[in-house]
Amino acid sequence: MFLSQITDGVGSRHVAARHDGTAHVVPGVRTVLDLAGAALAGHRTLAAEVAARGQGEAVDLAAALAEGRLLLPVDHPDPAHMHLTGTGLTHLGSAAARDAMHAAADPEQMTDSMKMFRMGVEAGRPAVGRVGVQPEWFYKGNGHGAAAPGQPLVSPGFARDAGEEPEVAGIYLIAPDGTPVRLGFALGNEFSDHVTERGNYLWLAHSKLRPASFGPELLVGPLPDHVEGRSRILRAGRVLWEKPFLSGEANMSHSLANLEHHHFKYDLFRRPGDLHVHFFGTATLSFADGVSAQPGDVFEIDCPALGLPLRNPLAVAPASDAALSVQTL
Repeated sequence: MFLSQITDGVGSRHVAARHDGTAHVVPGVRTVLDLAGAALAGHRTLAAEVAARGQGEAVDLAAALAEGRLLLPVDHPDPAHMHLTGTGLTHLGSAAARDAMHAAADPEQMTDSMKMFRMGVEAGRPAVGRVGVQPEWFYKGNGHGAAAPGQPLVSPGFARDAGEEPEVAGIYLIAPDGTPVRLGFALGNEFSDHVTERGNYLWLAHSKLRPASFGPELLVGPLPDHVEGRSRILRAGRVLWEKPFLSGEANMSHSLANLEHHHFKYDLFRRPGDLHVHFFGTATLSFADGVSAQPGDVFEIDCPALGLPLRNPLAVAPASDAALSVQTL
């Protein structure tokens, strides 16, 4: 089952559920957050909550997507309570591009990226009930940086690069008792500045403070072990670059459970009512192939196992040479 959030064009929001290609409005709720709250209160799964509410009118999701009426598949009324975070070096093919970016002058010296990757391969998939090695972790921002499907990913004027990262994102709600509850999975574009990261790996934190997009649909239920899709950059309607990408635990050096543990082990990330969008990493980057996206290019991530394709055009904010001035009160 897939869930999405749509608008009817006159300001009203609806939740749509899709089974086997047919989507219908879920009666009685306006947001997936409301639906999840009702499921928690009724001690039901999301799928059971949807089934209990019956089917509303049919929805043409493809038309809604084309018309710009598909919203993020889940959002929060207070964007400050929606956290965008992620992990890197989690996929079996992810080390090569990162290692090349962070390579030392001495080719015999193993980079920190390669060390981190090898730690994951060796201890990132612990037995059930055990804790494995912690992954690389980064913060991207809050809900103010979440771009809806079809909306621009805006690179700041000071950025050195604007590159896509096709990923799977886990979507979580913190229950009233502080328990993280996984709502599902979505396609994600963990948009980053790879030139800044390449300059010094300690600038990774800076390079990740960029917007991101996810959706258009939320996969309810388990993530397939093998996820395969294609990442593209379109320029003037034509494919500039295209490459397949793999995800799912069969293609990862860390288990999902291990990644989730090392995010939610912090009390800060278990505040009741908060939403978390956690990107699980990738091994596929156009940057690694020497591609530099330009304003107006469209990032397209297509993976049928995770629903409709995610598309976002690239925009760049005006640059400024003026130093930011902080006032004293």
